Amino acid sequence: MSDCRVVAIFKFALACVMALAITGCASTMSRVTTWEGNPDEAAQAATLKAPGAIRVLKVNGRSMTNFLMDDIALDYALLPGENQVVFTYKTIWAKKGVVDNGESKVHVVESKPQVVRFEVKPDSVYRFAFEKPASRTEAQAQMENFSAAIVSDTGQEVARSQVWTEKQAQAARTPVPSATGNAADAESGSALDRLKAIWPTATEEEKRAFLRWAFE
Repeated sequence: MSDCRVVAIFKFALACVMALAITGCASTMSRVTTWEGNPDEAAQAATLKAPGAIRVLKVNGRSMTNFLMDDIALDYALLPGENQVVFTYKTIWAKKGVVDNGESKVHVVESKPQVVRFEVKPDSVYRFAFEKPASRTEAQAQMENFSAAIVSDTGQEVARSQVWTEKQAQAARTPVPSATGNAADAESGSALDRLKAIWPTATEEEKRAFLRWAFE
């Protein structure tokens, strides 16, 4: 067998391995768990489908921004009941003409953080729905009053987003395992159990303030 043929076979095998690895990563990342612990409701979790233009920042107060890549479509598993989702919407437009060295080749038009709250039904599928601009000028105008809807798998609009600020952050319903196995028991448990139950409901600023106080 010639050296050229060996190299060709090696390259083909390497390409197959890389393709399988990428497929495996994609399947692993395609559904993101939004809670901590192992709640019973997880067996009936619903799915929120987010396109690449939507970047989910928080679900029920828990940060969802730990991924190395942006602009990829992801599914988020949501527990049945009331859920709060914070996100941004981003569009990318190619620049016209010559671009200087080191300058970005695209214009990025992004919305202010949005929040949407809705009641999630078991085993349901939800999607983001929003107007897609035809130009950068149209996108910039749209961002002034941007709002996205959450649509159920039957096509019904169940909620609409509004501008979000830290002051609007409400108590999250993300379950946290306590010594007896559920968050409700933590209310009557030890101080440590109560702290564990409260921690996910705090904003990022509140967590930083608490840690500064704890280590003074």
